[in-house]
Amino acid sequence: MAWQPDRLLAGYEALELPAPDDYDGRVVATLVRLPLPEAPRGAVLYVHGFIDYFFQRHMAERFATEGYAFYALDLRKHGRSLLPHQHPCFCKDVSEYHADVTHALAEIKSDVLLAGHSTGGLICSLYAHEGELRNRVRALWLNSPFFEFNASGSRLVQLKIAKDLAFFFPFMNNPKAVLPGYVRSLHKNWDGEWDFDLTLKPLMGFPAYFGWVKAIFAAHAKVHAGLGLAMPVLSMHSDEADIVLDWKQVSRWSRTLGTNISVLQFPGGLHDLVLSRAEIREEVFRQLFAWAARTEG
Repeated sequence: MAWQPDRLLAGYEALELPAPDDYDGRVVATLVRLPLPEAPRGAVLYVHGFIDYFFQRHMAERFATEGYAFYALDLRKHGRSLLPHQHPCFCKDVSEYHADVTHALAEIKSDVLLAGHSTGGLICSLYAHEGELRNRVRALWLNSPFFEFNASGSRLVQLKIAKDLAFFFPFMNNPKAVLPGYVRSLHKNWDGEWDFDLTLKPLMGFPAYFGWVKAIFAAHAKVHAGLGLAMPVLSMHSDEADIVLDWKQVSRWSRTLGTNISVLQFPGGLHDLVLSRAEIREEVFRQLFAWAARTEG
């Protein structure tokens, strides 16, 4: 396959990354890039969250302005990579995504600043710990990483029941697991300022499959046990304004990742901090690039 004009963002290019068939059949991932004549500060690879895909053009352009070659990965069964026969956003084990990240790193052909939002932050953290090309990850930036279910009481009980049932019924699901409030807060059709494809990031989300719940519990357990990462890690989170995750959990578990961890809070920020109102996202970028410069020595 060759790089082609991206079908969603004008001026960007996309590369389909084939993978071996799995239990759903044919599988692909998609690498997106913003073409640049030069990138003196190296490359960044961004990985999106659950029921998500790459659409944050302003983030890519900001990285480019700072001198980075920007790449984003739409994981298998998400966004550009979602095929009609597949269960959307499903995995039986988070390590299934490692092959997508490895393939992307092989295409980029250089060390990267690996960046992950929410579930992408969980995936990137585990890849930096156990992925095939983890030696190519020079630093890790986490934007509201998903390190624990934001649930208690009966909801937590329901999640644990789903995890147990997944051994026998991985495709059983809760079709109303995702509340519409977050997409409403982002999209310009409602309370937000952003435009994105509502078939790829729907108002009501996609079903939460029990097999996925089981996979996430297992991935969280690895993070909670500590990953021992040696590379610099910057983890960012909001406060109660994050209506998806509990910021206190993000803060707590970010500190288990390794020995060179920075954790920063941005009060009032949205769950995806780079989609927050202008003054907050500008501070996010300011802190991010100041930290990144320090990691470059």
